[in-house]
Amino acid sequence: MAVWESATRSVQSPYSHPWLAQAVFALDKRLRRRQGVVEYSTHPLCLFRLQIGRSRRQLLLRDGTALRRGQRIACLHFWNEHIPPVPQSGTTIRWARQVQHGIAVALRELVQYLASRPDLDDVAVICGDVPCGTQSQARQLTHIMTYYGFETIVDDEPAPLGARLHRFGENILISLMVLARNSVALRADTLRRVRVPIYLSRRGLAARFGSAEQTAAAREAV
Repeated sequence: MAVWESATRSVQSPYSHPWLAQAVFALDKRLRRRQGVVEYSTHPLCLFRLQIGRSRRQLLLRDGTALRRGQRIACLHFWNEHIPPVPQSGTTIRWARQVQHGIAVALRELVQYLASRPDLDDVAVICGDVPCGTQSQARQLTHIMTYYGFETIVDDEPAPLGARLHRFGENILISLMVLARNSVALRADTLRRVRVPIYLSRRGLAARFGSAEQTAAAREAV
């Protein structure tokens, strides 16, 4: 009996709701393929995937890097399966440190990936449109990402109806993914998630997370 119980525990699914996880993550994979979101690293701790898109805004970053509307940009997406599960007791310092380490790993891997892709030499800015449950969490995220060199630049223009509907659909999908993988982390306000737009220049990325040679190359490319 003890052997049977041990074997059962060893094959127990890591998901809170395995059947839901299978369906939701299959849908997520299909959407990623359609949108061109790729896994740029094989590192098991990398917390981001990557999408090469076009900027909808014209911006000037703190270090002088200019971003034109329509210019190609590297967009980061959370790699949901690599985010450490929230403990039953809620977020802890250990959990936060795991996330911070995963972000650092992801950014170092991104430097390597961009350096290996000459076809992406025109990409000068990395961005993210990070969903957060509340405005308080958005402020916390802004503080955290500042540590990695990102700056938050909020769009003064209201999002068009189509974009708002798209975000609501994303919020539904995110909520289902959280429920399926780690139900303890699901909050009542997940359908009202706000977005935090964060930006970091490629040369700033290389300066913080790349080698000396990569930093020099990023500066010459600007």
